[in-house]
Amino acid sequence: MTGCAVALVFGSTSALATPGSGVTGTILAQGTSAGTLKVKAKGRTDVIVRSITIAPGGTTGWHYHPGQLIAVVKSGTLTRTLQDCSVEVSQAGTSFIEPAGSRHVHVGRNLGTEPVELYVTYLVPEGSPLSLDADAPACAGS
Repeated sequence: MTGCAVALVFGSTSALATPGSGVTGTILAQGTSAGTLKVKAKGRTDVIVRSITIAPGGTTGWHYHPGQLIAVVKSGTLTRTLQDCSVEVSQAGTSFIEPAGSRHVHVGRNLGTEPVELYVTYLVPEGSPLSLDADAPACAGS
């Protein structure tokens, strides 16, 4: 009797599943984080996926984001200087999160000889810009 009940439960679940059809997917970039990724958003959130290329010698300028972002480095090496003037280097095949808010000012630079290609997913409050320009922190000099 128990065996019949188990068969009915699993049988009926399988009967409801349908195979996929006509769906394709392409991985644009893949990266592994150095640690646990924690993502937070409050209220209505715009989710935007963007491809960014930074030419050799290029820079993003000092800025911050009104919401978190998740970045994957597809190619090249991105060097970021953070608010406290610590430096984080992210190579192709890695990923990272940039936290939200003006306390997280940073600049991204391509100090290498090949373009840096990033795939970035922004989680910003509805209607917000993706980034806001900021002054360099005092520790960065002039």
